Amino acid sequence: MRDYWLSKLCFDLQTPAIAEEYRADRGKVLARYPLKPEVRAAVEADDVAELSKLVNPYLLRFYFLMAGMPEDDFLRRIRSTETSRG
Repeated sequence: MRDYWLSKLCFDLQTPAIAEEYRADRGKVLARYPLKPEVRAAVEADDVAELSKLVNPYLLRFYFLMAGMPEDDFLRRIRSTETSRG
């Protein structure tokens, strides 16, 4: 199931000014989105496995790149998610 507000956050981060603000003060930007507590916790924990269940994979990858996660780290995490699912 997709989460609208998480998807909206990921989409909005395509705007360079919002992405810059997010990297500077994640909490301030997150406060604009009515994320469910468990979704916000997953965002704050950089929980790739949990977030991958809730958002389009392309938006997820973009989100983590904008959030500052190195590409290799993201790919390692997403691949381990795929193998654990079966």
